[in-house]
Amino acid sequence: MKFDAVIFDLDGTLLDSLEDIAAAANSVLAALGRATYPVAEYRVLVGDGLGMLFERALPDCVNSPELKADCMRRFEEAYSECWNNRSKPYEGIRELLEELNERSVSLSVLSNKADAFTKRCVEYFFESIRFGHVLGQTERFPRKPDPASVQWMVSQLGVDVDRIAYVGDTNTDMKTALGGGLYAIGVTWGFRPERELLSAGAMHICHDVRQLTESLLG
Repeated sequence: MKFDAVIFDLDGTLLDSLEDIAAAANSVLAALGRATYPVAEYRVLVGDGLGMLFERALPDCVNSPELKADCMRRFEEAYSECWNNRSKPYEGIRELLEELNERSVSLSVLSNKADAFTKRCVEYFFESIRFGHVLGQTERFPRKPDPASVQWMVSQLGVDVDRIAYVGDTNTDMKTALGGGLYAIGVTWGFRPERELLSAGAMHICHDVRQLTESLLG
C-alpha cells in the first residue's frame, strides 16, 4: 500500500538514542543516591514521556510531584550535555527518508520526547530531510497515546486519513496511530518486542528498514 504521508515516532524508530537517554537518567539517579539501571532496562522505562520514565525508574516520584519535577529538571540539564554523544539514526533510515522525500511523501515526527529536544535531534541528525511537522511533548497536548496531538497533525497535513501511516516501536505508538485512525506500522529494531506491538493493535510489523521501505512505498 502506498501512503501520501507518514508520521514517525523518533526514539527507537528513527533514532537509536537509548544510550544517551540512559546516561542522562542514570546521572540523575546517582546524584540522588539511588540505584541506576543497565542501558537495556531503559527499553521499558522510556516511551511515555519524561515524567513517566522517572515514575518507573524511581517509584517515589509517583507520590511526590516535587521529586518528579526535580528529576525532570536534572535530566534536562544532563541530557543537554549528552544528547548526541552516542545517538545515531538506525542503519538505512536516512536513505529511506530521502527516498520518501524524492517521491513527495509528506513526512512528520510526533514524539513523547520534550519538544525542544525532539526538534534539536531532528534538525541535527536529519538536517537534509524535509519534514512538514516536528512535534514533541508540550503543554499544548497530552502525551501520546492520547490522540489529540496526532489528530491535530493529521488536520494540518491535508491528506486523507486512509493514506497516512504512523510508524513506531512501542505500544504507545500503536495506540496513538489507532486513536488517530491511521495505519499502524510497528518496527522491531527499537525499544519493545513484536508481541507488544501486535497486542496494541499493530496492523503491520517490519523487522528491518528494507521491509519498512516496501511497506511505505508499495
